[in-house]
Amino acid sequence: MKKLLLSAIAITMLMSSCVNDKTKKKNKPKEPIESVNISISADDKMRFNKTELKVKEGHEVTLILIHTGKMLKDVMGHNFVLLKKGTDIADFASKALQAVDNGYIPQSKDIIANTKLIGGGESVTITFIAPAKGTYDFICSFPGHYGVMNGKFIVE
Repeated sequence: MKKLLLSAIAITMLMSSCVNDKTKKKNKPKEPIESVNISISADDKMRFNKTELKVKEGHEVTLILIHTGKMLKDVMGHNFVLLKKGTDIADFASKALQAVDNGYIPQSKDIIANTKLIGGGESVTITFIAPAKGTYDFICSFPGHYGVMNGKFIVE
């Protein structure tokens, strides 16, 4: 009887140690996401200082938009809007015109990431995960700006 009881205890302990090993593997911390910091500025002449940004797929991107001009945001506001591949930029910009109350950011499934609208002397920071490899468009969606304030966001 004692041998049977000891055998049952041994089997139970063996099984629970296997479960703990599996649980440990499942709860293993994920590899840290690599991060990249990007700074881009815009001015009162309706220009971004960079028209090409490169990052690696899956990296955490911290983007800082700095408005180096002096004009107020209701006159010369700027934002950064990263669009999904295949987005019709002119159509998106047309929708942005209607989104005055939301800083010219329309409700859209075409947006990957965006900043709020800022005026001269202001800055804003956003953090997002870089999408799949490919080339994406970024624009300023303030009325009339997208035609000259745009660039390529390249994910390698």
